[in-house]
Amino acid sequence: MSSEEDELNARYVYVWAFLIAPEHRAEFLRAYGPGGAWEALFQRADGFVGTLLLQDQADPNRYLTIDRWRSAAAHAAFRARFAADYEALDRACERLSTQEQSLGEYWER
Repeated sequence: MSSEEDELNARYVYVWAFLIAPEHRAEFLRAYGPGGAWEALFQRADGFVGTLLLQDQADPNRYLTIDRWRSAAAHAAFRARFAADYEALDRACERLSTQEQSLGEYWER
């Protein structure tokens, strides 16, 4: 299957891992959790499907976010249209985690 066929037949997903500062847990959950600031920003764009926030059972300070979009093109359009808002929110949330790492982009099957 080609990349174009993948995009037509599967949702685009990207995953981030965070190690949070325990003293900022409540703020982190408000920003990254359901109905939080990130989800509110994403919902302003066409093609946003939803976000999952997962907490590691072995390390309660480690979280994953799974952001789901109808397509890679929808996500790219969002990033282009809301670049300034995205960067501002990213800067505002920097202090909430001690480590942030992209775990990649995926096709949801």
